[in-house]
Amino acid sequence: MTKQTVFITRPVPQKGLDMILNDSNVKAEIWDDDLPPPRNVLLEKVKGIDGLYCLITERIDEELLEAVGPQLKVVSQMAVGYDNIDVAACTRRGIPLGNTPGVLTEATADLAMALLLGTARQLVVAAEAVKAGRWLTWEPMGYTGPDVHGSTVGIIGLGRIGLAVARRLSGFNVRLLYHNRTPTPAADEVGATYVDLDTLLAESDFVSLHCPLIPETHHLINSDRLRQMKPTATLINTARGGVVDQNALIEALREGIIAYAGLDVTTPEPLGMDSPLLSLPNAIVLPHIGSASIASREKMAIMAAENLLAGIKGERLPNCVNPSVYGENLS
Repeated sequence: MTKQTVFITRPVPQKGLDMILNDSNVKAEIWDDDLPPPRNVLLEKVKGIDGLYCLITERIDEELLEAVGPQLKVVSQMAVGYDNIDVAACTRRGIPLGNTPGVLTEATADLAMALLLGTARQLVVAAEAVKAGRWLTWEPMGYTGPDVHGSTVGIIGLGRIGLAVARRLSGFNVRLLYHNRTPTPAADEVGATYVDLDTLLAESDFVSLHCPLIPETHHLINSDRLRQMKPTATLINTARGGVVDQNALIEALREGIIAYAGLDVTTPEPLGMDSPLLSLPNAIVLPHIGSASIASREKMAIMAAENLLAGIKGERLPNCVNPSVYGENLS
């Protein structure tokens, strides 16, 4: 039997790799580098493969799919989001696209809370001051910030991760507001009140973003929206960088239009060292580590491997982004 060839664009947790490497019907090549393969190398490596195991760092578009060839059976991404992939192009070719939903909910919610608390209590600025020898005495107003306890928190996107954040906030006696395209019954579980976006921005002390990056949410938070927020407010983004107009955010932080930002996602990623965001004392910027718990990353690797192996065998993917390739509706 001819082995199915797959290309894995980066070393991933061993439990996921072992599933692929131990399958006697699979011949796998792994890009063995901490950095993703350069575009020209990727286009060469994917030629003739049956399955592609990729990360959010790869752009999967018409050009790449054309380079692979018509024999491609599956694209499996080790991530929940897939805005780096041309889903329509995959669907037109009958190629199922797999992702890893649900697995990183709790880890990402933990990080959103860490950013919220870290900005409020000035943790990074204070820790850097200690390391730099600037801790000279106790200061009555040194490193002070807003209280989380008793504040109003607005969640944009009360899906799985938004709900998990809301649950974590329940012990802080906060007033919870949320905005979705439509109200969700799940809000009753956490005592969150549905409001329009204008109200949420105007009344929230902390705004946490948990919506997907789709055309309707691109630059959802722009200059006008930032000016609707309180000058004492904090913006937290663990969703996607493109949900925020980054230049507008930089201006808002510089001019005191809002007080703080905690970001796990940026545009681009990685963020260039010349970005003004990195020199602003009222911004915490992290390198997209929302899912960076050992258990979450291992489970993501396993789920992506399950999708890949199912796809190259002609079986239905356990987690398929475009079920219309099986004659099903996306809804």
